[in-house]
Order: sequence, then C-alpha cells, then structure tokens
Amino acid sequence: MQRFTVPRDVYFGENALDYLKELDGKKAMVVVGGGSMKRFGFLDTIVNNIKEAGLEVELIEGVEPDPSVTTVKNGAKKMEEFEPDWIVAVGGGSPIDAAKGMWIFYEHPDAKFEDLTTPFSFPKLRNKAKFLAITSTSGTGTEVTAFSVITDYDTGIKWPLADFEITPDVAIVDPALAQTMPPKLVAYTGMDALTHAIEAYVGLIPQPFTDALALDTIQRIFKDIYPSFNGDEKAREEMHYSQCMAGMAFSNALLGIVHSLAHKTGAAFSTGHIPHGCANAIYLPYVIKFNSYADASRYGNIGRFLGMEGTDDEIVNQLCDLIRSYNKKMNIPATLKEFGVLEEEFNEKVADIAAHAQEDACTGTNPRKTNPQLLEKLLTYIYHGKEIDF
Repeated sequence: MQRFTVPRDVYFGENALDYLKELDGKKAMVVVGGGSMKRFGFLDTIVNNIKEAGLEVELIEGVEPDPSVTTVKNGAKKMEEFEPDWIVAVGGGSPIDAAKGMWIFYEHPDAKFEDLTTPFSFPKLRNKAKFLAITSTSGTGTEVTAFSVITDYDTGIKWPLADFEITPDVAIVDPALAQTMPPKLVAYTGMDALTHAIEAYVGLIPQPFTDALALDTIQRIFKDIYPSFNGDEKAREEMHYSQCMAGMAFSNALLGIVHSLAHKTGAAFSTGHIPHGCANAIYLPYVIKFNSYADASRYGNIGRFLGMEGTDDEIVNQLCDLIRSYNKKMNIPATLKEFGVLEEEFNEKVADIAAHAQEDACTGTNPRKTNPQLLEKLLTYIYHGKEIDF
C-alpha cells in the first residue's frame, strides 16, 4: 500500500493571501525569517488579514537561513507561552522548516531531536494547532511537503526531518511574493525545484500521481526558469506554481543523493555556507550520470518527454549538458572548487561527509545503491569537475 499526502487546501493566484481573512481560530503565531517580508509590506498584509479574521497574533521573527536546533526549540517555548491554535509560517524554506520543527516541540515538549531524525516516526500533531504555510520563494516546496531541514551546528550536519504529520494543513502560493526575489535566489531555488522533480521521478518508490506531477514540472521549469531569472513576471508566477507541484511529487516519492550530498556539505566548510539550491544545481548532472550506470531508463523517459532523441545513455548526456547550460547561464559554479571550497579542507573532510551522506534520509530511495566509498569518490569528482566514469 502506498500513500499520497498533500495539504487539504492550496490557495494560489492573485490575492491568495486574502484567504487569511477566513481563518477560524483564536490565536495565530506567525513565524518569519529576515526582513524582506516586512520590507515589501507582505508581513503587514498577512498580520492584518489574520486579525481581520478575529485572531490574536504574535510573531517569531528573524529565523536564520538553515535554521538551527536552538532556533526551533526557542520558538517552541514561545509557542508554549502564547498557546496558538494556528501556526502560520511565512517566507522561504528556512522559516517554514523551522516552524515545522517548532510545531513538533510545541505539541510534544519532551520530544528529543535525535529521535526525530528517524524518518516517519513522529508523534501525532494537531492536538494543539494546525499549520499554514505561505511560500515566498520558488524552490523548496516545503509549503506542501512532509519534510523539514534543520541544522545541527555542533556537528555541521543538516538533518532532513520527514513525516507526513508535518505536511501543512493549508498552503498559500501567492505569486506576488515571488516577484521580489533577486536573480541569484531565482536561480538557486529554481534549480532546487528541478532537482526535486527529477529525483522524485527516478527514485525507487514512484507513483502514477508523482510521475505525472514530476514530468510536467520538469518541462515547465526548463521553459520558465531562465525568463524568471531575467525578471519576466509571468514566468516567475509559473515557477512559483511549478515548485509547489515539485514539492507534492517529492514529498510522496522522496528524493535521492543529490539532496543527501547537499545536506551534508551545506555547512561543512570554513569558506562559507553553500546555499542548498546552489549545491543541488552543482551536483545534479554528476549524480544523473552516476545513477545512470545502474539504470538510465527513467532519465531516458524524462529526456523524451522534453523532446530529446536517442538511446537512454545518449539522453543522459543530453540532459546533463542541458542542466549545465542552465547553470552557466545563471552564473552557478560547475564544481565545488569553483565555488571556493579549499582543496586541503575538502580532502580532510570528504570521507566524513560521505559517511554522513550515506546515512541521510534521502539516500535510501536513490536509484543506485551507494556506500561511503562510492560517495567519497563521487564528491571528489564533483570537486574537480571530472567526468563521471563509474
């Protein structure tokens, strides 16, 4: 038996934020990241709409990129004091992911973070609050997913928390919020969404529902991402919807080692954080080639859906070249070395990173079986930009 889970309601299109005026409850805790939502006036609109529905509102502001376990637990304590019956998370992946974590500890204060790192083992939620997510970026899909990525800065490891319990009850996908993204963020989040769709399609537990969503999303992203990068408003709106569809696909079909590697390298190096979407964009063509040595057929299906011709192996090369061409057009580095990771530090850490990536929740559904040694070799090839031949 398989399962397909998405939010009960997804509100999208122009003025989708107006739904907040219809919320039924007493108190709403709004969780938000940096200043962009406030700067562009969206936070005021959200708060005023919730108040118009008759709810008392309090804010948790300043959630950092790649939110920490500490941020999650501090937010949960504030929720315990305020006792909201709605948690409203606003922004990109970081504040929404953090709010999901806060939700767990708000409802279960005695829960241990280490226990939550075991996929699909969460306690029941919705005993105290429901969850509404409003996405401002076009990549993570977290407004419709069963995932939350929280960073343990003591170890430098990002942990993907996974359970259908944290799938939001309501998602709002209002394209106005996406219009404010700078081009670099458009590029990174868009390639993150593309990775979600591709990994959902080629993974080990595909479904008819997720296959349809993933294939259509891949085609839509290749059409819209570069015009969106260049500021086309209609393309940016379409990317906002596509990333949501990709989220629906991967939340149910799960992911693969592009994400495992991105999770474990994002905060690993002293030369600076590797943004998640940037890491995915760098790793994706290498992983496609790596996985194709086990099975190229699903990549062949993707390419044919895009209009490519040839054998599965020929299409794999075409697909990798296409992804690299988009990366280049959007100024995304081709290798970890080009990103700026120091070779000496990389060599010191790569074995440990590979071992942690093997344990990542996303590795189990990768279409090719891996081990730490294979992942270390793969990362080394990615660092230097070597053509995958194994």
